[in-house]
Amino acid sequence: MTVEKLTLTVPPELAGGRLDQALARLCPQHSRARLQGWIRNESVTVNGKRLRQRASLLGGETIEIVAAYKEAEQSWEQENIPLDVVFEDEHILVLNKPAGLIVHPGAGNPQHTLLNALLYHHPPLRQLPRAGIVQRLDKDTSGLMVVSKSAPAHTWLVAQLQRRLVRREYQAIVTGVMTAGGSVDAPIGRHHSKRTRMAIRASGRPATTHYRIIKKYAGHTHLLLRLESGRTHQIRVHMAHIRYPVLGDPVYGGRRRLPKNTPAPLRRLIQGFARQALHACSLGLVHPETKQEVAWDSALPEDMQTLLDALEHEQQPGNG
Repeated sequence: MTVEKLTLTVPPELAGGRLDQALARLCPQHSRARLQGWIRNESVTVNGKRLRQRASLLGGETIEIVAAYKEAEQSWEQENIPLDVVFEDEHILVLNKPAGLIVHPGAGNPQHTLLNALLYHHPPLRQLPRAGIVQRLDKDTSGLMVVSKSAPAHTWLVAQLQRRLVRREYQAIVTGVMTAGGSVDAPIGRHHSKRTRMAIRASGRPATTHYRIIKKYAGHTHLLLRLESGRTHQIRVHMAHIRYPVLGDPVYGGRRRLPKNTPAPLRRLIQGFARQALHACSLGLVHPETKQEVAWDSALPEDMQTLLDALEHEQQPGNG
């Protein structure tokens, strides 16, 4: 039995929305049906009062959840999938996810995910929502993730993410040569017709991505990016929106553009790059037990470093 204890603040962008809709956005680790059940069972209070699920919110309210439940997904299986653990104690686990590993089981992918690997690594995680997973990386994005190992740590991390207090930085290789760093502030929502995609939509959720240039190349730019929000596919959608798509992105990247004089070896390397060139390189948060700031960094994986080395080589005098 898991006891969920959460204290959330309704952000301004959810003002005017329904209570159940706000909870669905603030607690993505739980299903909408579960959240609606908690409202009906009076496990949810808003500023100390119990409201109906269709009640409208003004923004700024304090929502408290105290609910006991059994995790329904008991069919999840343990799998002996190696994990690159960067840090672990009794409260949290920080790992370096490889590209190609799906984070959570879903339709068509019931096994071979990070969640299955976590259950093998630490079976008690079965008692936590989504086995302690509080954030996600896309299947083909590599890099750092934090996982909670206890109910208090889970509550703490969810609240930190909701308040945008977790620092997340990424490195990416994008198509095109940028002139300067900047920010993209554009709301993201589900694509109106392609439901597996996200898009810039006026009705979407607020999303801000900051980026700065690490190095420019003949037809590409190496970037460091920092997220203020954590929307699905955020960096990929924002970079495509400003016409500097992440190299190798099969969904938002479009046709792979190359300078006309790109030599054949580099052309083959770029065209054959098998995923979006995106890596979660830095993670910082306040530890749920010590309340001290902690941070971790992750070096670029071999495929991205090889590509950068090839771009750098081509830029040297006498090459190209």
